[in-house]
Amino acid sequence: MSDASAPAPRPAVRTPRPGAATGDVSISSSAPDATPELRPRAANGRFTRAGSHEDVAAPDLPVDRFLDREISWLQFNERVLQLAADESVPLLERARFLAIFTSNLDEFFMVRVAGLKRRIATGIAVRSPSGLEPREVLEQIARIAHDLTLMQTRIFDESVRPALAEEGINIVRWSEIEQAEQDRLGELFRDQIYPVLTPLAVDPAHPFPYISGLSLNLAVILINPKTGKEHFARIKMPPSLPRFLKVRRAQASVTSDLFEARFVPLEDVIAAHLHHLFPGMEVHEHYSFRVTRNEDLEVEEDDAENLLAALEKELTRRRFGPPVRLEVEEDLDDHVMELLSRELGVSADEVYRLPAPLDLRGLNEIADLDRTDLHFPPFVARTNADLAPAESAKAANLIGRIARQDVLLQHPYDSFSTSVQAFIEQAAADPQVLAIKQTLYRTSGDSPIVDALIDAAEAGKQVLAVVEIKARFDEQANIEWARKLEHAGVHVVYGIVGLKTHCKLALVVRQEPDGVKRYCHVGTGNYNPKTARLYEDMGILTSDPEVGEDLTRLFNQLSGVAPRSKFKRLLVAPRHIRDGLVERVERQVERQQRTGDGYVAVKVNSLVDEGTIDALYRASQAGVRVDVWVRGICAIRPGVPGLSETIRVHSVLGRFLEHSRIFLFGTGADREAWIGSADLMHRNLDRRVEALVRIKEPRHVDQVFDLVERGMSGDYAHWSLDGDGRWTRVHQGADGAPLPDIQAALIAMHAKRRRKARR
Repeated sequence: MSDASAPAPRPAVRTPRPGAATGDVSISSSAPDATPELRPRAANGRFTRAGSHEDVAAPDLPVDRFLDREISWLQFNERVLQLAADESVPLLERARFLAIFTSNLDEFFMVRVAGLKRRIATGIAVRSPSGLEPREVLEQIARIAHDLTLMQTRIFDESVRPALAEEGINIVRWSEIEQAEQDRLGELFRDQIYPVLTPLAVDPAHPFPYISGLSLNLAVILINPKTGKEHFARIKMPPSLPRFLKVRRAQASVTSDLFEARFVPLEDVIAAHLHHLFPGMEVHEHYSFRVTRNEDLEVEEDDAENLLAALEKELTRRRFGPPVRLEVEEDLDDHVMELLSRELGVSADEVYRLPAPLDLRGLNEIADLDRTDLHFPPFVARTNADLAPAESAKAANLIGRIARQDVLLQHPYDSFSTSVQAFIEQAAADPQVLAIKQTLYRTSGDSPIVDALIDAAEAGKQVLAVVEIKARFDEQANIEWARKLEHAGVHVVYGIVGLKTHCKLALVVRQEPDGVKRYCHVGTGNYNPKTARLYEDMGILTSDPEVGEDLTRLFNQLSGVAPRSKFKRLLVAPRHIRDGLVERVERQVERQQRTGDGYVAVKVNSLVDEGTIDALYRASQAGVRVDVWVRGICAIRPGVPGLSETIRVHSVLGRFLEHSRIFLFGTGADREAWIGSADLMHRNLDRRVEALVRIKEPRHVDQVFDLVERGMSGDYAHWSLDGDGRWTRVHQGADGAPLPDIQAALIAMHAKRRRKARR
């Protein structure tokens, strides 16, 4: 864009660029051709100070300055597809990226699309900050999502599936397997599949059955040979069975079974045996289909005396949300399509005709095959050198280590189990520990963290767990272990009414010879040992009295009544984070005017908040260098003359999910580094309790600045965003050689740091 205030083109799907990854549709995200003045948007969160970002209209900035968040999210999922298409990525990991794409898109429709449709239906939808009307957004989502799903099937059919076959991993249809293999699968059908199937017919005595969200189904057309009358029946694929069934050869050995695996979709096996389910009827046609429903939750906390009971009731209702998408086989008969559309109440633009097999989430089962030659190289997280310079079977005394110095952690490179998990476990077993307080947003069902809190409570310690039972799609699991904690005597609270508790905090209070001392953990990721092996996150373990005092006040606010708490080393949402970050950006504007070296960097999952984006624009207009490292949604336009010429935006996707949130300000001796739980989105800054902590120790500040400098250097593979809203993959150098992977470089860097600590 040469003119920052000129209307930008509508989001479009472009043809692949020369050298682009296979299937690259390069979606752009921008405003419509005509951009009327934007309507003001108010914050919905409680305890938010008025005037912080009530009105996105800024007379000194162009009205088309925001990219559309929904289109930007679809671009993120396109980047996932590009990894699936990349032949330099290990083959089974490519299959997993295809499964991740499906899961991501499912959640997008269940939450974002469903929510937009609900707002339109109730008349409360407003024009988005990008300038798009709600129905324009829906139309563009439908068009782009159709293109992306077709791209996914092409990558699977034309690239990943043939490559798997070359490695002896064959995903085949029923007609492609030998008679002996069909016979063995027939035995499997009779013994394990047939008993759990429930065919449901549709006739005057049997109404059209309820189709549960994300279930895979067969639509079967039957003919009565006596009357010639046509009948419709539906069969749900049992979720308890594998998505792909392994075909075992008669003479297979252990080695050949591993390196010559063959898989058949479950629906193919069931379709081949429909005569067992409908004896006396002729099977005329059968097609697979899948429905996505609105599965977002609405719980009115003010009216719910018991939040746990209210949430359980809403979880039951979730199963019956209205459909928002129907996926069908591309050759589905028109009259069957008409029946499904009518009975499910979906429109033509909500129907996705795709090549079979549908629901590629099942590729996770293929990706889990024990073929180390087709996976990323093995990686084992190590104990942070500040906690234990050398690995040992005996756990180090973490309390003693933290008492001497702050410990900065970066997972998964630093082991979660020997740091954060061990910190809680040792505190639970320590007779000098008086109390443990912790927030829990998402954790695993068999979490050692939960077990440690229970052990601490049973040992007579005061234990407080601030549980967020409304963590989306983990609600049922959170309810179960919240009750488990309560039964063990843990004080379980659910935070502040109207706000989700998303901050990642742990506080240990210990009696020591010179008095009571507090030990703390503040992090960017959940207390989940399983995801900690896959998510990149940061955290700090500290005994700093200021952090201990801050966490004490914040926990009192979460469990009691303390709405006006003040903090020393924390920024806490919804009251302080936006204002605190904007204030620091403005200081860099002042620095730029004084010394010419102002600098701001953010590393987040999503950047949407208009107030923060406008502050970054004004900083850029003043000449401040602004670096943005974002994994998912990004609504800022970088590199626009007169608006954002000094803003760069990069994205990294790979083996680990980039999840840490980092905020950097300044250069030289005046640098500030903050880490925490908050993304730059309305929900995080206005409707959640979030916490950022300032990193104080100079060597840790160096490490965080170095990390972001690496990510923004251009020396590693990444995606770059331009002012028109287009993402470009940069994975080759000027000489055409592949650029190194930053996550692989960080694995090597952390290993080198440990070796140095042992000397």
